[in-house]
Amino acid sequence: MSLLRLTDRGLYCEAGDFHVDAWAAVPRVVVTHAHGDHVAWGCGAYLTSSAGAAVLAARLPAGAAITPLAYGESVTMGSVRVSLHPAGHILGSAQVRLELHGEVWVVSGDYKTEPDPTCTPFEPVRCRTFITESTFGLPIYRWRPEHEVMADINRWWRNNAEAGRVSLLYGYALGKAQRLIAGLDPGIGPILTHGAVERMTGVYRSQGVPLPPTTYAGAGARRDTPRGAIVVAPPAADASPWSRRFGPSSNAFASGWMRVRGARRRRSLDRGFALSDHADWPGLLAAIEATGAESVWVTHGYTTVLTRWLSEHGLEARAVATRFEGEREDAADAADTAEAAAP
Repeated sequence: MSLLRLTDRGLYCEAGDFHVDAWAAVPRVVVTHAHGDHVAWGCGAYLTSSAGAAVLAARLPAGAAITPLAYGESVTMGSVRVSLHPAGHILGSAQVRLELHGEVWVVSGDYKTEPDPTCTPFEPVRCRTFITESTFGLPIYRWRPEHEVMADINRWWRNNAEAGRVSLLYGYALGKAQRLIAGLDPGIGPILTHGAVERMTGVYRSQGVPLPPTTYAGAGARRDTPRGAIVVAPPAADASPWSRRFGPSSNAFASGWMRVRGARRRRSLDRGFALSDHADWPGLLAAIEATGAESVWVTHGYTTVLTRWLSEHGLEARAVATRFEGEREDAADAADTAEAAAP
């Protein structure tokens, strides 16, 4: 039984008459999380996690019809039982569990298996068919523990402060930036934020996520920025007129792509920190195994490599092409890029 099929608007569940992470406007959609490559504007009704509803509302036009659903609770859509479960990617990110006549499928959305203080940790969900991302689906991608990476970031910031430089730290405005802020040591100096980051940080705070104090880096803040400050901004702000107004500075990017040295060189960065909100290669394999799935659909990333590995290890695996092929080293999330143009 196939609970989902791929259409020109994304994954569609006919028995429930809804899409999951639709690519274009549809009557009903279940949203795994609020990143731009998983959300379509103009849908008639959105279902998302209770933890992610405020985040989704901040990214959609006012008046969008959003229904929140607590993790682990279920609703019936058509003849399909639908429930949402933590994905550990960003605040409110969810896996979508679909059940019909005992057949269970899970759409993971984006996920990571290492916990962080800004979102509910990933929880494996047993199923027959699992749809997994593969953004970092190569054996080279293996993450160091978060506390080690954040210690490196704070050390870099402290060295810059002692040398009289501003630290420009780039990370995606939704999710990564808040995770970075949560791990920064405010004893080193003030934490400033780009407007796109400050906006989403406010949403995180409204949902009870504890974060150190930040200051919006508007025009006045830029002119008076203390040399020991750190500024958190989306990647698209790098080398922009906005970033050049801070004077003597050092720049760094926090992303899983920084695991490959050439990615840092291409961006002309002073430092690169390999910190990702996606599962690494061991995390992907562990997550898939924990589901007990017999069939795996692989999307968003290195689909061919992961599909081949799974097939060679006895699973029924197939690559599923989607309109959005996941996070890329050379482009920020589409919404972040647009917001980065704002002051």
